[in-house]
Amino acid sequence: MVEITQTVSQTSHSPAFTSASQPPFSKWALWNMSFGFLGIQFGWGLQMANGSAIFESLGANPHQLPLLWLAAPMSGLLIQPVVGYWSDRTSTPLGRRRPFFLVGALLSSVALVLLPNAPSLWIAAGLLWLLDASANVSMTPFRSFVADLVPAQQQTRGFIVQSLLCGLGAVLASAMPWLIAHLYRATPTLGELDLVTLAPTGSIPSSIKLSFYLGAAVFLGTVIWTVVTTPESTEIAPASVSEDGMVQEIWTAIATMPPTMRQLAWVQSFSWLGVFCMFLYLPPAIAHHIFGAVPGTPLYAKSVEWSGLCLAVDNLVCCVAALGIYAVVARLGERHTHSLSLLCGAVGLISISWIHQPGLLLLPMVGVGIAIASMHSLPYALLAKSIPADQNCLYMGIFNCFIVLPEIVASLGLGWVMECVGCDRISIVALGGCAMGIAALLAQGIPDHRQDLMAPGGQCPPNPQEA
Repeated sequence: MVEITQTVSQTSHSPAFTSASQPPFSKWALWNMSFGFLGIQFGWGLQMANGSAIFESLGANPHQLPLLWLAAPMSGLLIQPVVGYWSDRTSTPLGRRRPFFLVGALLSSVALVLLPNAPSLWIAAGLLWLLDASANVSMTPFRSFVADLVPAQQQTRGFIVQSLLCGLGAVLASAMPWLIAHLYRATPTLGELDLVTLAPTGSIPSSIKLSFYLGAAVFLGTVIWTVVTTPESTEIAPASVSEDGMVQEIWTAIATMPPTMRQLAWVQSFSWLGVFCMFLYLPPAIAHHIFGAVPGTPLYAKSVEWSGLCLAVDNLVCCVAALGIYAVVARLGERHTHSLSLLCGAVGLISISWIHQPGLLLLPMVGVGIAIASMHSLPYALLAKSIPADQNCLYMGIFNCFIVLPEIVASLGLGWVMECVGCDRISIVALGGCAMGIAALLAQGIPDHRQDLMAPGGQCPPNPQEA
């Protein structure tokens, strides 16, 4: 493919294309450099699992939920390219990525403490904006951190470690309210505390509040661990500041995206549209469709805990699947592995519509977990092979915009869709499954950067599509 050859030839002088000559990272070094991702995902997981319930507890109706959740994609769209641009051009004693890790973690921790204590719906919405913007400041450079430092033959493994830690953080976050509530119920001296009762107006369960406090500590602590244990390379010089300015350079990068990145953008858009539909409506769908509960009742609080448990199972499967993906890629290639994983997620989300018993909800979560494990790793492993290293974080930030753009469309349009389906929240979850199925089909168009991961030394054979 001529276009891809041209892209590689234009960027082969960049420092990251010499990464194959770097000494390999140890297993623990790969874990340490991505450990902060566990904390970031802990924060994301708490807001995703409990955000809609917090909004409904403060008086939000189903039509308002998509607009209230607009904070997540909008902050990503605005923050990620800007952070990517300036991170590539930052030079500090801590390096060019780690300062952003720390600033984002500090602000996110403050937002996590304040959000469950919001006295009104709109203050909660504002705090969600702060949390999402700050988390994006930390998250955007983390993908580039692996691409900067890890040798090329280990990068797929590096991104899979990130996926594994993402899943682990989300497991802990999703299950935390359920675990705290059951710990208190099982402890006679603590069981008298009111952890589950929701007052009719404006009260949030203490189990959720305590989970958010713990999340703030985990977010900040894990990021500090990565900053302390993983020094940045001094061999990669910061990118120069363009004479055209930041906006023009971002636009130029978008206009000249490598073909692999263009195809991945469509896959990511439909994949994360499906996940967004699930996160937005699964907790209230379980409350109304399975439990028949309404906000302000103990049964509703129980349904929120159960939805968190379902998401915990989803993310536990994500952890296990992340370990298995590495072996599957060696046999099927990255393209087919990613497509198959997305198909599992699509089947899982669509099948929830036919479930009426809480226990059976855990089965479709297996398929969703497999899909999310792949979404957190393989697209980035493919992308890292096709972008200039001196603009690594900029392109990663732009790539993440194709996650948030469909979420913005969903936030603006799902209110109307809800009216069309009679406020049936479970239908939106199934719609997300359809979107993920489309992504599985589109993934077949991605150039297959197959790696012989089982070969001695882990070297990658040449890709005939880029020869």
